[in-house]
Amino acid sequence: MTDLSAVLASADKALPQSLERLFDLVRIRSISTDPAYKAECRKAAEWLVKELDELGFEASVRDTPGHPMVVAHHAGAKAGAPHALFYGHYDVQPVDPLNLWEDDPFAPAIKEIEPGRKVITGRGTSDDKGQLLTFVEACRAYKARHGNLPIEITILFEGEEESGSPSLKPFLLANAQELKADFALVCDTSMWNTETPAIAAALRGLVGEEITVTAADRDLHSGLFGGAAANPIHILVDVLAGLHDETGRVTLPGFYEGVEETPANIKASWETLGRTAESFLGEVGLSIPSGEKGRSVLELTWARPTAEVNGITGGYTGEGFKTVIAAKASAKVSFRLVGEQDPAKIRESFRAYVRSKIPADCSVEFHEHGGSPAIQLSYDSPVLTKAKNALSDEWPKPAVVIGMGGSIPIVGDFQKMLGMDSLLVGFGLTDDRIHSPNEKYDLNSFHKGIRSWIRILDGLASA
Repeated sequence: MTDLSAVLASADKALPQSLERLFDLVRIRSISTDPAYKAECRKAAEWLVKELDELGFEASVRDTPGHPMVVAHHAGAKAGAPHALFYGHYDVQPVDPLNLWEDDPFAPAIKEIEPGRKVITGRGTSDDKGQLLTFVEACRAYKARHGNLPIEITILFEGEEESGSPSLKPFLLANAQELKADFALVCDTSMWNTETPAIAAALRGLVGEEITVTAADRDLHSGLFGGAAANPIHILVDVLAGLHDETGRVTLPGFYEGVEETPANIKASWETLGRTAESFLGEVGLSIPSGEKGRSVLELTWARPTAEVNGITGGYTGEGFKTVIAAKASAKVSFRLVGEQDPAKIRESFRAYVRSKIPADCSVEFHEHGGSPAIQLSYDSPVLTKAKNALSDEWPKPAVVIGMGGSIPIVGDFQKMLGMDSLLVGFGLTDDRIHSPNEKYDLNSFHKGIRSWIRILDGLASA
C-alpha cells in the first residue's frame, strides 16, 4: 500500500469541482421509465463518456434496444494488476408527485438540514448519480497525483436500472469477454449509519408484476349497474388482500420453498447492531412492525421474503366525485426473495392465484417487470476484507458487513453470467428519500465516499 495522503488531499481540494460535475449530471432528466425522457437518458450517457474520456479511459456509448450503456476501460499501473468491473446506473426514478418537492428535483443545491449537516438535494443525488461519481472522482484524484490507476478498471454504467434492466442480460451475454474481470464493484447501497460504513453481503431477489383486471366493456353508471355488474376494483382489492394471512405470511402456494431460517448466531450478531423497530420505523413516522409476526426488523428486511403492493389505479381519481364503476383496474406488485426461492416459480404461483380469483365473465392481463434470485456473498472474501479495512481507515467507526432488503439484479447477473463476485459498497443513508420526493445525499457521504474509494482502490492493488 502507498502513502495516500497526497491523493486524499487532492480529492479534498477538488471537492468544489467534483460537486459541480455532480450538479451537471443531476440536471439531466434521465428518467428511464418515461419515453418522453429518452433523449435525456442518452444525454446522460454521453456526458459520462465525455468525463471518462477526459480522465484517460477508453469510453463509448453502446446502443441497446432501450437506453444506452456506457462502457469504459483503463489499464492498471502495472501488468497483472487486479481487474475490477465497476457498475452504476445513470437513470433515475420519476419525480411525481411534483407538488411534494420543496425544490425543483433537477436543480441540485446544497442545504443545511441541521447544524453541521449539509446535504445535496435533487433526484438521483443518492440513487445513483452521486454514488457512481464518488468512484469516478476517486479515479480523478488518484490520477491527478500518480498519472495512473492502481488496478485495471472496466466501467459499466446502465440507463435502465430503474425500469427493470430489460437490455442488461442480452448486453452482458453479447459482451461477456469484454466485461469479465476478477471481481465487480457496485456503489448503489447504504452505510449502516452516518459514522459507520457498510459492505452488503446479502441481497434479496425481486419479482415484479403488473396486473390489469377488465370487467365491463366500458365505464358504467354505478346507480344503473351497481350491485349487478362486476367491479374490477372490488376484484383487484380482494386479490391483493388475500396475499397475506392474519400472521403476515404470504399465502401463495409454494412461496416459502427454498426459504431457510436465519441461524441463531447470525441473528445474535444482528442484535448487536442496535436497530430496533422503534428506531428504524421512527425515522419514517411509524412504530409498529408489519409483516410476519415475531420477527425483528432486521430479519424482516434482510432475511424474509415479502409481497408488497406498490401501486393501484382504477376508476375516477380526479377532483370532486364521480359515481362510476370502472371498466379496468390495475396494480403493481413486487416480491422480495431470499435463499433459494425461484423467481419463475413465484411468478407462476402469483399468476395462478390471481386467475383463480377472476370471475368467468372478466379477464386479467399480466405484464412482467423483471425477476432475479437472492444473492449471498462470501464473508471471508479477500476482496471484502481489503475493502473493510480501507473503509475502517476512513470513517469514524469500523465498517460492518450487513444484509440488504433491496435488490440489485446486476449482482446476480455478474455472478451467473460472468462468474464474478461483487463487492457492494455505498454511502447512502436511510433518510436519503430515494424513489421519493426531496431525495438527498449527504455532502459527507459524497466527500468521504470519494476518499473511501481512493483507499479501496489502493487496497485492492494488493488483493
